[in-house]
This record gives sequence, C-alpha cells and structure tokens, in this order.
Amino acid sequence: MFSPIIGQNSKRAAVRKALDRHKVYITAQSFSAGAYQARVLVDGEAYWVDEFRLSQLQQGLSPAELELTPATDD
Repeated sequence: MFSPIIGQNSKRAAVRKALDRHKVYITAQSFSAGAYQARVLVDGEAYWVDEFRLSQLQQGLSPAELELTPATDD
C-alpha cells in the first residue's frame, strides 16, 4: 500500500542524497597518444584523473575512496 507520506519521504531522501554528493568541476583536459586526462576540482582540491577515475568521481565516490593525491601546481 502506497502512502503519500512514504512517497514524500523517499523524494526528500533522494534530494538530500543529491545535495550531499560532491561536485566535480573539470578545469583542464588533455588528449595525448590516445590517452585522456582531466584536471578536476573536488571540494576545493585539484586532481589529475583518467577517464575511468573521472566517471567514478562523477558517480559520487570521493577522492579519498579512490586514493587520489592532490595535483601539484608547477
């Protein structure tokens, strides 16, 4: 049996989950010898990632979960 209250609670939980997810900003992209790299900004920290890691970040995994190290500015 579906209740309007249960429906509203599930919608609010989905919105809360979306708001809690970190934002990933792509600040630079590089294509070299068939390889893709992107410099991304996540929670104020920059990282160089490949296409696979970028997709993982965009799915909600954190840089700590992926064991990424911050990019050094040369």
